[in-house]
Amino acid sequence: MKITSVVGARPQFVKLGPICRAFAGVAGIEHQIVHTGQHYDATMSDVFFADLELPAPDVNLGVGSGSHGSQTGHMLARLEEVFLSSRPDLVLVFGDTNSTLAAALAAAKLHMPVAHVEAGLRSFRKSMPEEINRVLADHVSTLLFCPTDVAVENLLREGIAKVKSAEEATPDAPAVLQVGDVMQDAVEQNARHAAQRPHVAVRLGVRGSYAVATVHRAENTDDAACLREIVAGLGDVARDTSVVLPLHPRTRNALRAAGLVVLPVGVHAVEPLSYLDMLQLVSQARLVLTDSGGLQKEAYLLGVPCVTLRDETEWVELVEAGWNQLAGASRERIATAARAALAAAVPPSKAPLYGDGKAAKRVAAACWDWWRGQGA
Repeated sequence: MKITSVVGARPQFVKLGPICRAFAGVAGIEHQIVHTGQHYDATMSDVFFADLELPAPDVNLGVGSGSHGSQTGHMLARLEEVFLSSRPDLVLVFGDTNSTLAAALAAAKLHMPVAHVEAGLRSFRKSMPEEINRVLADHVSTLLFCPTDVAVENLLREGIAKVKSAEEATPDAPAVLQVGDVMQDAVEQNARHAAQRPHVAVRLGVRGSYAVATVHRAENTDDAACLREIVAGLGDVARDTSVVLPLHPRTRNALRAAGLVVLPVGVHAVEPLSYLDMLQLVSQARLVLTDSGGLQKEAYLLGVPCVTLRDETEWVELVEAGWNQLAGASRERIATAARAALAAAVPPSKAPLYGDGKAAKRVAAACWDWWRGQGA
């Protein structure tokens, strides 16, 4: 059985690690990795393959940056060429990036079955590019691997589930399978390794307690007013605890464009960090402030409260469990949420929201079962 995994951005590299190991444990699966080049900076790409001990991509399309339409279109054309050449039995896509959408569409147009890891997430806000990507990818997938029961329910409401087992699934009769979250697998597999590295905060010159913040979504970086509110909010948080701000290249450019070259006192802008360094940094932080979906989960899995710099989240169970607060791009809401999280004497109870760390093995088993169900 030949499976082609298509990745292009940091969260996908992280999820690819457990998937690679799981596929390696199934005799008969040949696994090809295609990197679209969506994240092409070494600090956002190469370092993740090295840290996570991932095989080098079999193909790197080198698409690079661009507008959503241009980037997705270039990926679509190049991926079609790759799929026609390699003829995979199944195309595996991850998450909700432009790479996800391009790979899902290219495969579907060629009548090649698609499997979607992290299917069923919904923000119910179609102005977000990620929402369009994930919805369209789900609707052309044959195997939909959901991380939570909420994700399963979202797909059931959309009428996607047609059969109950991988063996029966076809493009016209897809299967929705709750396998747990591959990110849980990744954190469990890498947290100990991360803890053994030299202390990241010391290397960055951060003394005492600190919070970790990231900002990268277009809704925040492309709107100068929103970006100013967020930076001011981080400055308010920095009055209580230092804030370490690893900067996505797009965010660094957006800060310059918004005239935010000098950040508030206590907000320390640093270069993007490797996955293992970020794991260690977050594990020892008092608080995370982010608009990243993946970092919301990583914070929870590492036992750190989170303030989300958005008005909604796909990970609604984190809000319901008390681990996450939604603050949007509002200075006042960010400061208020952060103060509440920092003042909490006892963290919320930590229920196993994302499975048992064996999601990737279930994905591999389901892919193999599907293949056998095709009469292979």
